[in-house]
Amino acid sequence: MSPNDMQGGTFTVNNTGSFGSILSYPIINYPQAAILTFESIVKKPVVINDMIAVRSMANMCLSLDHRILDGVICGRFLQRVKENLEGFSLDTKVY
Repeated sequence: MSPNDMQGGTFTVNNTGSFGSILSYPIINYPQAAILTFESIVKKPVVINDMIAVRSMANMCLSLDHRILDGVICGRFLQRVKENLEGFSLDTKVY
């Protein structure tokens, strides 16, 4: 890709997890408004119904420009992305 191919974007989705990253802090490329990074899926202990279980977990990080976006709206966006990812099953229709 050339720099011209990346001109005019407002939002970046990045997958640093493909390199084994489990926690990163993405930096916004001006003039973009935000960047969402997905990290590696790793097994972690979690509490489910007052019991400890091992589940596949992944971190997401959203960096945003507060001059353009409100933090509450971005928090709701992340919540919705989480709900959608957790709600997928073998019966989920992609289209």
